Amino acid sequence: MENQTLTGLLTRIAGEFPSRRAISVSGKFDLTYARLHELVETAASRLVSAGVNVGDVVALVFPNTVEFVIMFLAVIRARATAAPLNQAYTSDEFEFYLSDSESKLLLTSKEGNASAQAAASKLKIPHTTATLSEANVELTLSPTQSESNPHSVTKLTNEPTDVSLFLHTSGTTSRPKGVPLTQLNLAASVQNIKSVYKLTESDSTVIVLPLFHVHGLLAGLLSSLGAGAAVALPAAGRFSASTFWSDMLKYNATWYTAVPTIHQIILDRHLGNPEPVYPKLRFIRSCSASLAPAIMARLEEAFEAPVLEAYAMTEAAHLMSSNPLPEDGPHKPGSVGKPVGQEMVILDENGVVQEPQINGEVCIRGPNVTKGYKNNPEANKAAYQFGWFHTGDLGYFDSDGYLHLVGRIKELINRGGEKISPIEVDAVLLSHPEIAQAVAFGVPDDKYGEEINCAIIPREGSDIDEAEVLRFCKKNLAAFKVPKKVFLTDSLPKTATGKIQRRFVAEHFLAQISTAKVPKFGA
Repeated sequence: MENQTLTGLLTRIAGEFPSRRAISVSGKFDLTYARLHELVETAASRLVSAGVNVGDVVALVFPNTVEFVIMFLAVIRARATAAPLNQAYTSDEFEFYLSDSESKLLLTSKEGNASAQAAASKLKIPHTTATLSEANVELTLSPTQSESNPHSVTKLTNEPTDVSLFLHTSGTTSRPKGVPLTQLNLAASVQNIKSVYKLTESDSTVIVLPLFHVHGLLAGLLSSLGAGAAVALPAAGRFSASTFWSDMLKYNATWYTAVPTIHQIILDRHLGNPEPVYPKLRFIRSCSASLAPAIMARLEEAFEAPVLEAYAMTEAAHLMSSNPLPEDGPHKPGSVGKPVGQEMVILDENGVVQEPQINGEVCIRGPNVTKGYKNNPEANKAAYQFGWFHTGDLGYFDSDGYLHLVGRIKELINRGGEKISPIEVDAVLLSHPEIAQAVAFGVPDDKYGEEINCAIIPREGSDIDEAEVLRFCKKNLAAFKVPKKVFLTDSLPKTATGKIQRRFVAEHFLAQISTAKVPKFGA
């Protein structure tokens, strides 16, 4: 049973490696596995004593802090459901997420969050803060400092079917959908991530991504804890390029995982202001958006470690496929590797499995995949057809069984019947040495139905112009794939996790063209 639940797996690891470092708060203190386990059990019993029942949803609004880690694990230990939320939401957004998840309690750091508290107050949801000032003091939960019964939690047995995590999809094309993930989903995903990257108690990482997102939470934090490995949290509670490498060195990091935007920030800092020494990494992982082959090559050259691109989504409790470690096979630029721990096929619109090299929808099934969206029969009907979960991504397997993504089905640009993958255009743009970031997107067009545009951020000190970008594209792309217009900018709209969403980029730049009344794209 212990491998069927995340809680059981973490309890076993705490027993195996009691004195090993589990979590460090950079420059402040470390927690061993035994101490982390003790803090989680105590916090869980406090929650139960305060009236948190099996199945209750508890919203967590924290930076990347040790209090978040403890309270997240305590909530699921109490057989309740953790719903981590982005600190930066407005009170209206918090109101939507808190009511949609049917949260019964809001947990925050001691500093609180005014927008979340305002929304919780409006919805009559109680608010509690959690504070841990040092490794050996008790965690303070306020105002629930009532006497807790330490046995209240020992009577609770975590079941594989317990819904432990409730997240929302990023809502690229519609209102966000609620995704319930069970103890089994999380345990299966952690085992998949551990196995493909061979994570052990000898590994160590620094958390780069926000823990309210499945990438940072599952790949960075929980998979490390599930392997007996060590995790460091930045002192600021969020990623900082200026402290990243010093933390990586201090905590003997062996790997890190990030989105392409953050890899580019790390790379740009290296090019302009290199560190005197870099740690010896086993690998660097990239996920959550397409990594251009040119960026992969620059990362590998700069940091002398293989860059393994992976493919994941919230509904799969993160990982679906990954490029292997060098000893297990080649890692291919432009590919997201082979399926890990689940079945994966490419289907046409009639549910027929496609041969290698033929495009179709990527579909999956396995113990890590959610059983369905919350209260959304329409979305479930569309997502679960022919016995598979449909990802909404178009892709193909090559002859070696590596998956290549063409793009989101809804984001493919249909220019007069010619289907254009924006990912392909992005990769060409990013191979130009003077382009730091780039995104291609479709815009409405009277003649072709849709036309292709792009937005780029030039490298610092570059004087690249639209003419040079177009010349480069004409040399490296078929004529119909060359963008009609190039926007030069110093920033691109991104999600909280640093993911560029084409729909928002398109809307942002179309709004700047005041001469044409262009309808909103991709709504």
